[in-house]
Amino acid sequence: MLTDTHCRNAKPREKLYRLNDQRGLYLEVKPNGVKAWRYRFTLNGKASMFALGEYPAVTLSEARERSEAARKLVKQGINPAQQRQLDRIRQASEAKNTFEIVAKEWLQTKDWEDVTKNRRLDMLERVVFPSIGNMPVREITPAHVLDILQKTVKRGAPTVAAEARRTMSAVFEFAVATLRADSDPVWPVRKALPANKTQHKPALSKEQIGKLLSDFANHRCSFQVSHCMQLMWWTLARPTEVAEAAWDEFDLEKAVWRIPAQRMKARKEHVVPLPRQAVEMLKGLHAITGNRKHLFPGRDDRNAPMSAASLRQAIKALGWSGTYSPHATRTSGSTRLNEMGYRPDAIEAQLAHADQNNVRRTYNHATYFDERRAMMQEWADKLDEWKGQV
Repeated sequence: MLTDTHCRNAKPREKLYRLNDQRGLYLEVKPNGVKAWRYRFTLNGKASMFALGEYPAVTLSEARERSEAARKLVKQGINPAQQRQLDRIRQASEAKNTFEIVAKEWLQTKDWEDVTKNRRLDMLERVVFPSIGNMPVREITPAHVLDILQKTVKRGAPTVAAEARRTMSAVFEFAVATLRADSDPVWPVRKALPANKTQHKPALSKEQIGKLLSDFANHRCSFQVSHCMQLMWWTLARPTEVAEAAWDEFDLEKAVWRIPAQRMKARKEHVVPLPRQAVEMLKGLHAITGNRKHLFPGRDDRNAPMSAASLRQAIKALGWSGTYSPHATRTSGSTRLNEMGYRPDAIEAQLAHADQNNVRRTYNHATYFDERRAMMQEWADKLDEWKGQV
């Protein structure tokens, strides 16, 4: 058996020679002084040599470990040289299949609107990619996933953490289905975080609604955020439906807003009557953003819509975040309109709550529009009244 001293003191000769260690392991000494480890084996009756690296970069003990691993492959009928080539090909392939690449490929498979895809990609770029974006998807472990989720919760964003968890799991399922991962590392840690329970804000009183609208009118937020908030209260549409509204959805002469099916939660077109106040505001806004696709262009990308998160930021700045959220507009509107004596069916139709009875739903849309137009005009007038009482 060789010793490190033997290896170190081996001098080059005119011709290549080999120093035998044990069980097929040799140190090959070349005329140019290079010393390389070789493992000699026989497979299917054919003798072969397998390179294990050069000495002293690969020490004697490391060479023995590598030759032992190669010997185990030979016992299984596997040529270690061919296996190494396959491993290199696999590693090169996995290096190209990073989490970011697979995630973006997964996004393209989704039948979502571009704005939805962009919103999901934005979350990935902010929360997930900085940690694991450049890692081969097969090498990501539950510990990596848990670190991302815990950091997100600690910075006060449990909802974002829940979205990140769902999205990562979907990406890994896609990677498994396309043979680029063996399992979903999100699964073992899926219950490591407390359940993110949605806390629905109660309906605002008439006095609170007036104070909120007054606060917004006197707050130095951008005109886009202010106008978006007004339109949301005048129509009781969902925050994202308002923030992402496009000019081609509006007929200001007929005072109608047609929200296309692909932007609605129930995937059905929703026709919204516009009160006088909304039409006047929109005509003024058109002079400012009418040359853009959206009523409220994004701050960084003027060709994209404003994020509904801008509303939440303004609410927080005004000190209302513990009492009111953008979605609570609809709860408040429904409660107050019921108090005003309007029929629940008309209110539900205005809120675009799907009626499970198909015949009834068709009837509602056919008969309630005129009632909703009168209802929303009185609602807008009431908002002005409550705001003026502050």
